[in-house]
Amino acid sequence: MSDTYTLYNETVMEHFMNPRNMGDLKDADGIGEVGAAACGDIMKISLKIKDGKIEDARFKTFGCGSAIASSSMATELIKGRSIDEAMSFSNQEVVDALGGLPPVKIHCSVLAEEALKAALEDYLKKHPEAARKTEAVAA
Repeated sequence: MSDTYTLYNETVMEHFMNPRNMGDLKDADGIGEVGAAACGDIMKISLKIKDGKIEDARFKTFGCGSAIASSSMATELIKGRSIDEAMSFSNQEVVDALGGLPPVKIHCSVLAEEALKAALEDYLKKHPEAARKTEAVAA
């Protein structure tokens, strides 16, 4: 790889150049969209949830390489997690899995966390019975 991309490590570049799970999920159970066009980053995560676990996740991101890589990694990390496990997901997991992000790009990983949690909240609004189970586990 060229030295031109020294801002990003190899893992970040791999997820930027070859993003995993890009696109929309048909009949998604939960959709979360965060960000603002004014700042340049918009992230949308769609989830398919079955038996209380995230079966599939897809993303669409308008933003920089870090935003795309963060979305890609987040969708990889959350597959197979229960709703409760996914609710405790943090941007630091994305940063660590990517091998780090430049300090000025950490907000991209925060967007991934926020989009995931917005998608989970959307799912729980549509499925109050799942919300009750989640609350019971938390208590």
